[in-house]
Amino acid sequence: QVQLVESGGGLVQPGGSLILNCAASGSLLSGNTMGWYRQAPGKERELVAEISSGGGNTRYADSAKGRFTISRDNAKNTVSLQMNSLKPEDTAVYYCSLLVILNMRRYWGQGTQVTVSS
Repeated sequence: QVQLVESGGGLVQPGGSLILNCAASGSLLSGNTMGWYRQAPGKERELVAEISSGGGNTRYADSAKGRFTISRDNAKNTVSLQMNSLKPEDTAVYYCSLLVILNMRRYWGQGTQVTVSS
């Protein structure tokens, strides 16, 4: 089993910044993609950003490009999402995700609320 615990959400004004962090523990296997998804009220969960196991490849939603940066520290089993120039439409619950490439099993964190409002 893999456990993912997010932290760093909160209330921020438009144009502000937040850093989300996710710590992974448990039966971690090498070769996993980690990422951040979000789900706004009444909408489906969507990919925000993901990063490959070695950190060399990243993928962003169009809405996140140029504003968000994903990074990971494999020594600490953590993944972070630096979010800048936040907009009200970024308001959502953000979920950390870990995909084990070997068996394509995906794990989720419990989610952290991000609210962008003045």
